[in-house]
Amino acid sequence: MAIKTYNDYFNRIKKMRKNLYIAGEKVTRDDERLSGQLRIIQETYDRANDPEWEDLCTATSHLTGEKINRFTHIHQSVDDLLKKQRMTRLLCHRVGGCIMRCMGIDVMNALSVVTYEMDQFLGTDTNQNFLKHLRYWQDNDICANCAQTDTKGDRLKRPHEQVDPDLYLRIVESRPDGIVVRGAKIDNTTAPVSDEIIAIPTRFMTDKDNDYAVAFAIPADWEGVKMLVRPARMHKVKYGQAPGAEMGDAESFTIFDDVFVPRERVFMDGKADPRQTPFAGFLALLFAHYHRHSYTGCKPAVSEVLASAAALVAEYNGIERTSHVRDKLCHMITTAELVFAAGQMSAYRAEKSSSGTWVPDEILTNAGRKLAGEEIYNEFKILADLAGGLCATLPFEEEFFSKETGKLANKYLMRNPKISAENQHRCFRGIEGMIVSEVAGVMQVAGLHGGGSPQMEAITMMGRYDLEPLKNIAKYLFGIEKELPKYERPTVTPRKMLERFREMYGKA
Repeated sequence: MAIKTYNDYFNRIKKMRKNLYIAGEKVTRDDERLSGQLRIIQETYDRANDPEWEDLCTATSHLTGEKINRFTHIHQSVDDLLKKQRMTRLLCHRVGGCIMRCMGIDVMNALSVVTYEMDQFLGTDTNQNFLKHLRYWQDNDICANCAQTDTKGDRLKRPHEQVDPDLYLRIVESRPDGIVVRGAKIDNTTAPVSDEIIAIPTRFMTDKDNDYAVAFAIPADWEGVKMLVRPARMHKVKYGQAPGAEMGDAESFTIFDDVFVPRERVFMDGKADPRQTPFAGFLALLFAHYHRHSYTGCKPAVSEVLASAAALVAEYNGIERTSHVRDKLCHMITTAELVFAAGQMSAYRAEKSSSGTWVPDEILTNAGRKLAGEEIYNEFKILADLAGGLCATLPFEEEFFSKETGKLANKYLMRNPKISAENQHRCFRGIEGMIVSEVAGVMQVAGLHGGGSPQMEAITMMGRYDLEPLKNIAKYLFGIEKELPKYERPTVTPRKMLERFREMYGKA
């Protein structure tokens, strides 16, 4: 059966080699500090095995015809893109934030397009490597991390210009049986609890950056891989157990210390074949594009989670009917709906690539992700405003259950007489975890930078948006031009960029 259970997955990673480092300690993947991240990943397996979620969380493999987890699926239609977005949104509701497993599906879809295009243009066979790995990935219901972000060193210099050449992941040796890579990737969400690490370039490369044009997949415990892990958890609760308090995050600073990658797991090797180097940028771009489309599912959910808490605490504080509260809630709901709508429309305007994989519209995807990133801190601010300072100064849980202080603590916590002291305590304790805990800080930064900051979305959008036909509208209205050609912005997908690239490359 291609759809595995959480126990199948957990039993796999428990057996992996110890290569995780937390606070100076070398640990296994069942370390208690990773339990919050594991609890989130559990939802992706449990719901795929839940008949009520089957339509959203499973798909049919285009390779085998078998039912698979949608987190291992290559999008074969507009409907696939829409269901992936809805699945992401609804699962994020269940975990109170990011579902974490989206990077795997996003990078695999990007590789499915780029390796095929590269083979068609260059006569290589990297797509066959990819398809073999995809079959393994689907058969085993793999949880994967995309390791894209390099440490980058001096941001104003390209990879080959760095004083230390290892500040971007690079190929130090290429031979018939594989490659040896050295460097580090950072901001690797879920890597500590992933089966596989898929490394890809982080930017466009020049003809002097051939060693840095590299993409591959390896098991997360592969020899030479070291993960410096930063886990984060909600504040633990002893008495008021709740689903939200179980969740957490785990990030990795992943070091590749002269790691050998077998040839069958290599998807791009610019050192051996410099003709592949120009495709590094398209792979970086396309992963970011798919990942930002996933964000149009998860970020509306985050907005709704925060809005839900804001509405609840407003009720508990007795201020829910005031105009300023309704205006603030309306603002959060508006952001959620517009971001989701942008993702939906980008799916409806998607195009089928030469590989058969569907690619969403780039302008709409980036517009939705940009809006989400710009609003994330404002949404946390609204929740903090409506909750008041108590969410940051709430006494420890034990004080509410102590024989000596419990009765008094509950007495003076009371606000709305229609709501029990226990539920009011649960509400403020939940908000404490949501906006004051370690996870809260991670989620705010992730909301801004995950998949690219709003500035990166702006650069991408304006690099694709043709302003000349847009100006024709004003020229006609101002009488500068007598005729107005019918104008409707065309769909913009990376597939068209690849076609333009192929034309330019061919002429060169």
